[in-house]
Amino acid sequence: MPSPYRAIFSAPGTKGFSAAGFFGRMPLSMMGIGVVTMISQLTGRYGLAGALSATLAMSAAVCGPQVSRLVDRYGQRRVLRPVTLVAVAAVAGLLICAQQGMPEWTLFVFSVGAGCVPSVGSMVRSRWAEIYRGSSRDLHTAYAWESIVDEVCFIFGPIISIGLSTAWFPEAGPLIAAGFLLVGVFWLTAQRATEPVPHPKSQHSGGSALRSRGLQVLVATFVATGAIFGGIDVVTVAFAEDRGHKSAASLVLAVYALGSCLAGAVFGLLHLKGNPATRWLVGVVAMAVSMIPLQLAGNLPLLAVALFVAGLAIAPTMVTTMALVEAHVPRTKLTEGMTWTSTGLAVGVALGSSAAGWVVDAAGAKAGYAVPVAAGALAAVVAFLGYRRLAGPATTGGRGEDERHLRTDEDEHVA
Repeated sequence: MPSPYRAIFSAPGTKGFSAAGFFGRMPLSMMGIGVVTMISQLTGRYGLAGALSATLAMSAAVCGPQVSRLVDRYGQRRVLRPVTLVAVAAVAGLLICAQQGMPEWTLFVFSVGAGCVPSVGSMVRSRWAEIYRGSSRDLHTAYAWESIVDEVCFIFGPIISIGLSTAWFPEAGPLIAAGFLLVGVFWLTAQRATEPVPHPKSQHSGGSALRSRGLQVLVATFVATGAIFGGIDVVTVAFAEDRGHKSAASLVLAVYALGSCLAGAVFGLLHLKGNPATRWLVGVVAMAVSMIPLQLAGNLPLLAVALFVAGLAIAPTMVTTMALVEAHVPRTKLTEGMTWTSTGLAVGVALGSSAAGWVVDAAGAKAGYAVPVAAGALAAVVAFLGYRRLAGPATTGGRGEDERHLRTDEDEHVA
């Protein structure tokens, strides 16, 4: 492990909560694509599969920030365990209804419950932020590491989910995803020493973290970015099936995540200077441009190459996003703020997967790649329009304002 990554794990408990976070985040890459694979196996209808995946994502978008707001007030253990049990029970209901061929409305009802999962990635990142509050360099490396973990999940998650659902039985992918969630959350919340201490009620100002103008830009951009991911997932499965190798979709999607993983590993080693908002804008534009070659891929190997190149822009953009969230969101709302970016992605995944499913059903798999292209263009436009909000000073009590207050207090003490 390169020395900057080894250094961040010198703090007690960091290896344990990061490992638990890996298991807890596996469902993020397994559940949606697992439902798409399961429903397409059982019914052959990609429109229904995409709609159910969208329902999962929308439910997560609605519930995620509310769960994180409760976590900021009451702690991770008290909130995450009961929420996880509800989500796992809903997944069980979804699988039973799908296997038994019950009415479609029952699938949507249980999909809503299954989407009520905590944002485990935000929980882990908030622990890193608590440990390395005063060291932006170590925190940059920690966020890069967690982006690598995210991408490792996306490398192996689809392989496990699609592979089991096609080779074992259709419900296997979502079933294993629910198991990962249960293990990861209960393991993470058992580690009390690194759990951020809830802030007193007196420190919680009214309103949501989303009142931050900078966070609004990040979330809006991530809605379009999520549509890229959701569209690619659905269309790639359909594209692989058209070529007679449906199970190969998991490998192609793993290559996409591999590109991001390698870029994130390198990005975490860099000593960066300059405005992070500029780096973020460049990353969003690069993600948008990288969608264009997907239209030209006529077979799975070429598609894999195009997706690998596209993946190189993902992790660096995500790492920079987390740094911007920390700078623009009050510390008492940090977990909620991080979750709002995940919410933006979830909404986008919902829209992208649903739109891609309908396009595939209507015009074929290859035509479906127009969805991530359009989503990428929209993300770039929103990022350009909101850039000044991110480049300017934070006004919501984020890390930047905390540091200014600290310097002011020190100057007064010296005087």
